[in-house]
Amino acid sequence: MHEIFDKDAPKKATNLSVNSSLLAEAKSLKVNLSATLERALEAEIRQSKRQKWLADNKIAIENCNKLAESSGLFADKHRGF
Repeated sequence: MHEIFDKDAPKKATNLSVNSSLLAEAKSLKVNLSATLERALEAEIRQSKRQKWLADNKIAIENCNKLAESSGLFADKHRGF
């Protein structure tokens, strides 16, 4: 899978505002906040980039689908189903 960020980049301290009850619960369970935030940010970035790619390529995807519907696919004659 293509990496979306440099995992070897140095850490940078930052300030965040978090629901105090949520933070207390996470701390009581010894949740690693930094690692959890990094995973959540990576997932959010991947989803955002996916949505952007789909939007940027919407016309091409629609045209490919129309061509496949009207002409079929190259491998259709080789299908066993």
